[in-house]
Amino acid sequence: MAPGAMNRWTTSLADAKPVAYWLDDPGRPAPEPALTGDARCDLLVVGGGYSGLWTALIAKERDPHREVVLVEGREAGWAASGRNGGFCAASLTHGLGNGLARWPGEIAKLEELGARNLDEIEAAVKRYSIDCDFERTGEIDVATEPHQMAELRELYEEMAARGLAGGAELLDADALREHIDSPTFLGGLWDREGVAMLHPAKLAWGLKRACLEKGVRVHEHTPALELAPAGAGMAVRTPYGRVFARQVALATNVFPSLVKRLRSYTVPVYDYALMTEPLTDGRLAAIGWKNRQGLGDSANQFHYFRLTADNRVLWGGYDAIYPFGGKVRAEYDDRPETYAKLAGHFFTCFPQLEGVRFTHAWGGAIDTCSRFSAFFGTAHKGRVAYAAGYTGLGVGATRFGADVMLDLLSGERTERTELEMVRTKPLPFPPEPFAWTGVALTKWSLARSDANGGRRNLWLKTMDKLGLGFDS
Repeated sequence: MAPGAMNRWTTSLADAKPVAYWLDDPGRPAPEPALTGDARCDLLVVGGGYSGLWTALIAKERDPHREVVLVEGREAGWAASGRNGGFCAASLTHGLGNGLARWPGEIAKLEELGARNLDEIEAAVKRYSIDCDFERTGEIDVATEPHQMAELRELYEEMAARGLAGGAELLDADALREHIDSPTFLGGLWDREGVAMLHPAKLAWGLKRACLEKGVRVHEHTPALELAPAGAGMAVRTPYGRVFARQVALATNVFPSLVKRLRSYTVPVYDYALMTEPLTDGRLAAIGWKNRQGLGDSANQFHYFRLTADNRVLWGGYDAIYPFGGKVRAEYDDRPETYAKLAGHFFTCFPQLEGVRFTHAWGGAIDTCSRFSAFFGTAHKGRVAYAAGYTGLGVGATRFGADVMLDLLSGERTERTELEMVRTKPLPFPPEPFAWTGVALTKWSLARSDANGGRRNLWLKTMDKLGLGFDS
C-alpha cells in the first residue's frame, strides 16, 4: 500500500469523533434514577441491553401483574446494544452455515423459530411505536474471491436441498451490480426476508420506554455486585441497596456473570466501525445501492456495511481484538490503527466514494463463545436463568433468548427449551495464557486461509473437529 494512498485515506478520519454514532444523539432519553434502599419484586432483570429489556417487556406481556425490576450498571443500550451495526437477523445460530454444522437435525425448527422471532420484533416495533428506522431490506453475503463464490453456491445448494432457500437468491457479478456496484464484488447470496436494518440505540431506548409504560421499575447507574440466595428467592446487592426477588434473569452478556462458573464460557472481542457523512444523491447513485440491503463480505476476517436512514454508510468489522486476560475496559473502545485500516478497505471497496469523510469511529466488546451462538441455562435451583454468548448477532436473537430465560424460569417444557441448542453448552475457553495464545493462532490461521483460497490449515481443521471457534 503506497504511503500517499494511506495518507489520503487517513485524512478522511481527521474529523471523526471517537464516539458511537448511534449514541451521539441529543434526543437520547434521560436515565432513570439509581436504586437506593431495598426493593422487592417477582422478577429481577440484571442488564439493560436488548437481552434484559426484551426479558422485562415480555415478562410483563406474559403476566401484567408480575412485579418486574430491571437494574443497569450504566444506561440502557450504552454497550453492545448501542454500538452494533443494526443488522437484525432472523438467524438464531449466527448464520445458517453455523447452524447446519452444529444442529443439522434441528435446523428447520431453528430457522422457523428465528423467522417467527423476527416477525415478532417487527410487530413489537409497531405495537409500541418504536421509531428505530426499521427496514426489512434483507442482507447480501458478498464474495470478493473466487473460493468465496464457490462456498456461497455450495451453501445455496444445501439450502435448496433442505427446503430452506425460499427467501434466498444467488447473484452473479452482473446481478449483484444491479443492487450495488463495487469492483471487488464477484457475486453474492441475498437473504431477501431474513434481515432488517434498524437504528440500534433507538431500538434500545424504545424498548426501555415500553418497559416503563408496562410498569417495569427501571434503575440505571445501578450495577449488580453480588448474587446470593435469600430465603425462597434471591438477593442482589447494588452500591446503595439490595433487590430481593423470587426469580432473577441475568442479561449481562459480555460482562462477568454473577454466576461465576459461567465466566469461562465467554470472552470479550472488540469490534470497530466507521460512519461516513451523509452521501449526496450523486455519490449514492455512483454505487447504485438501490434496495438498501445490509451487506457483508464472506472472508473469515469480514466487513459488514449498510446505509442509515439519512444515507450514511456504516463500515465495520475485519479486526477482532481479544485483549490478554479478557478484560472489558473503556480504553479498548478506541483503536486508531484499526480505523486507518478500515478506511483503506472502505475506499478499496468503493473507489467511487473517494473524498467522503468519516464523522464517527468507535468500538465495543462482543460477548463471544466458542460455538458463535447463544447458550442458556439456570442456576440456584432454577431461581436464576441466564443467556449469553450471542457473538455479534444479538440484535434479533436476544429477543429469542429472553423467551428462553422466561420459559426456563417458568419450569415448563416448551418448543424452545426442548432444543438441543438450549439444552447444551459450548466448550469453555481455557485460562490464560492459553486463551490468548489460542485466539492469536486462530486469527493468524484465518488470515492465512483468506489469503490462500480459503484453505484451512491443520490448526483450523482441528478447531473445526472440536467444535471450537473464534469470530465476531
